[in-house]
Amino acid sequence: MSRRSRQDEEFSAFAAARSTNLYRNAWLLTTSTAAAEDLLQSTLAKVYASWSRVSAADDPVAYAHGVLIKTFLSDKRRRSSSEVPVADHDLRVDDRSGLAPTDPVDRIVLMAALRELAPLDRAVVVLRYWEDRTVAETARLLHLSEAAVKNRSLRSLRALRELLTDPADGADEAEPGRRVAATTAPPTSRSHR
Repeated sequence: MSRRSRQDEEFSAFAAARSTNLYRNAWLLTTSTAAAEDLLQSTLAKVYASWSRVSAADDPVAYAHGVLIKTFLSDKRRRSSSEVPVADHDLRVDDRSGLAPTDPVDRIVLMAALRELAPLDRAVVVLRYWEDRTVAETARLLHLSEAAVKNRSLRSLRALRELLTDPADGADEAEPGRRVAATTAPPTSRSHR
């Protein structure tokens, strides 16, 4: 068997074993099935193109996750000036997302709230609280200082709490979707602290 054939088989086995997990993380980052599929495809293409380096890495899975995060962030930067977002009705429940079978309404509300976060803040939330990574791991993956990760984590959680809480009753548990629905309008100018 040629070296190239062996590498193709190794990559195929890796992709088959890890695609579901990579897709779940892509879906959490993009909050859209179609965008998650595109992100996964781009990630796998990049991993395949450098498979000899990836397979020689200490942890090829971590390497692939790093490529996924970097691809997500670079695509967001590149597209931010050329694409205008429209309403996304692609929040149906998907078995490949890896999400626990909970109330679909809660899941839709959470994904809508995540969509409101800046891409880097969303990446911090997904890595820290969904993948349960440490501050140090998250900082290394995103090329941030640990202090920046802590700051973004706190700010992101505060923003999610505000989006998911009904300000009228001051309770921690809001009626699902009530506050988030109000945030889907174009942002108004606010002073930044």
